[in-house]
Amino acid sequence: MKRIALLFLALMMLTPCASAKLHNKHAVKHENKVCLKQEHPATVLGIDRIDEVAVAALLENKRVGVFTNQSGIDSKLRSSVDLLREKFNVTAIFVPEHGLLGAVAAGEKFTNSNYEGITVYSLYGDSRRPSKAMLDTIDVIAVDIQDIGVRHYTYTSSLAYIMEECAKYGKQVVIFDRPNPLGGTIQGPVLKPEFKSFIGLYEIPLRHGLTIGEFAKYINEENKINCNLEVVSLKNWCRNMLWKDTNLPWVQTSPLIPTAETAFLYASTGVCGDTALSVGVGTAKPFYFVGAPFAEADKVTQAFIKLQIPGVGFRKAAFTPRYGRYKDELVQGTEIYILNPEIVNFPELEYLMIYTMQKMYPKEMLELPKRYGGNGNVVDIALGEDSIEKQEAPDTVFIRWKEECANFSKVVKKYLLY
Repeated sequence: MKRIALLFLALMMLTPCASAKLHNKHAVKHENKVCLKQEHPATVLGIDRIDEVAVAALLENKRVGVFTNQSGIDSKLRSSVDLLREKFNVTAIFVPEHGLLGAVAAGEKFTNSNYEGITVYSLYGDSRRPSKAMLDTIDVIAVDIQDIGVRHYTYTSSLAYIMEECAKYGKQVVIFDRPNPLGGTIQGPVLKPEFKSFIGLYEIPLRHGLTIGEFAKYINEENKINCNLEVVSLKNWCRNMLWKDTNLPWVQTSPLIPTAETAFLYASTGVCGDTALSVGVGTAKPFYFVGAPFAEADKVTQAFIKLQIPGVGFRKAAFTPRYGRYKDELVQGTEIYILNPEIVNFPELEYLMIYTMQKMYPKEMLELPKRYGGNGNVVDIALGEDSIEKQEAPDTVFIRWKEECANFSKVVKKYLLY
């Protein structure tokens, strides 16, 4: 009996240690923080905090403008515009590319409109900046819009222009922060100054790893915008969390980003789409494909598989876009599967696919005309440098990118909120 009692006591002492090891296995660490992916509470959005006294005080007794679109919702899928209208004096709405409801196609201009008696100002029309007349209708502008963590997505450019004009005319900017769906990982090239355009205003990496609030804090000081800025931060969010870890619903951020997973694919093929390749725009799965009418599905897929890119799978595929590049033409290529997003380097994946296609089809993979209002051809502007045009060796390019990201990480560190 004594031996049995001692054995039982030993087991009781060992059990907590075994349990601790099990949980440790699933822990994700960032500096002094530990985020458990299992049983992690839902992330609290900035807009979820509007009933907090200190947050409400930022907007009370003021004329409030709102920069948002359909992605501006709280964790219960309620419109941020409607929530703010119930509690504060909303006098104007400002919207970026794709419009208030996210129904306008990419690159299409649109004019001002009206929502429930409130003027909706287009920041993607004849001007992309709010005018003095627009800003004269407000005292403060509240920002609630979902970015997707890639430099060439235009919402952060619209935000930057708002901040610049608000600094000029003495208006406060209050950002209700939202998670970066790609997490806090920093990857890819830092934008080179000669390739600045509306799809890349600042010298940040292609996958910048910032929330929209952190982005605003960074550019406000580093680029000397100096607007009166407040950020209502998230709760229960860490840099190593992807969207699936937030337990939040996803609302499409633009017509071609219907799911959170699409953000991964956009980070992997957004630049590919500015070459001679189709990335599936015009199909039911935009950004999931890489191909062209001149390509051969089997050869392309086998070439990509030989690259042995960690966390990524390829399947030979063919498709016929209903609109966009190669409309109504049979396109052959590959479908991309992000099997383990935590370990994928999206800009490197994209560069390798383009570089491989350049070697396989040198005549067909020609430069495209200038676009986006910047210098250089379209792919240079989207990538933020001319390494694709020059067909630089991937190993050389990736070493440089890692150095650029390391330097950016040091500078941006003091602006991180999480």
